[in-house]
Amino acid sequence: MTSESSNHTVYAALAANLVIALSKFGAAAISGSSAMTSEGIHSLVDTGNELLLLLGVRLSKKPADASHPFGYGQELYFWTLIVAILLFSIGGGMSIYEGVRRLLQPRPLEDPMWDYTVLGVAFLFEGFSWTVSLKALLANKREPNIWQAVRASKDPTIFSVLFEDTAALLGLTVAFLGVFFGHLFNNRYLDGTASVIIGVILAIVALLLAYECKGLLVGESANTQVVKSIRALTATDPAVAGVLRLLTLQFGPHEVLLNLEIQFQQNLSAEQVALAVARMEENIRSQHPDVKQIFIEAKSLSSTQQSTQSPNCPNPRSYSSD
Repeated sequence: MTSESSNHTVYAALAANLVIALSKFGAAAISGSSAMTSEGIHSLVDTGNELLLLLGVRLSKKPADASHPFGYGQELYFWTLIVAILLFSIGGGMSIYEGVRRLLQPRPLEDPMWDYTVLGVAFLFEGFSWTVSLKALLANKREPNIWQAVRASKDPTIFSVLFEDTAALLGLTVAFLGVFFGHLFNNRYLDGTASVIIGVILAIVALLLAYECKGLLVGESANTQVVKSIRALTATDPAVAGVLRLLTLQFGPHEVLLNLEIQFQQNLSAEQVALAVARMEENIRSQHPDVKQIFIEAKSLSSTQQSTQSPNCPNPRSYSSD
């Protein structure tokens, strides 16, 4: 399920975008700015996106049942993908449409004072939301840069808000430049051009978000550092001769399934193997509480040797824990 910091990130973005959207539409109605209209559409779409993320968070917390034995954690990934689609189609598409329409039918420039005021306030709100999401992303940062931290993150509520806020800050900058230089050079086409650029920015960010969600939806492994740590914890157990296979699957931001195929030391009894399995599970869970379910296939060294000599060797033992 999603951490409290993730929820705070979404709520902060929701409040900021709602206030900003209303302000932008008001300024656009007064000044007639196409860029401000595009920015209003952008903020309105972002507000709807945060609501969809909260819906995904709520649905992902449903307990496991017979039809979904591993829970509903991937609900959050699905709704994040819907957010990306909406950001691309409505946010990017409408902004580009509005810009092209204004380029074909330019309007006289109005007093930009309200535009500047709203853009300044919006930049402060978006900057605050962006800072909250960035701090949440880097809370347990082990990667050398922000992009790798995004790639390693399994919580879309954090990196999707970061993507949206980054697009918002870029869009605000473009809108300001469009309004400022439009009035400076008395050029009615710069405002529409800014709207088109804002739409392109939203489309690019939406595609990046969709790309990240696709990896999580189709079945992504746990963080590389987590996998390395689990392998080390397992391999150093005195009963283990080798880790033959280690598979992980991310079912939610904080839900990981682990499958281990272990080759145990020679001539261990069934009781000794069972104790070793219990010991490894305890060590893994203490270091990585996100690993909710563990399945271990145990093979002893002696049985492996027998299998190369006789077709009647005993089957490997399997253990599972959830």
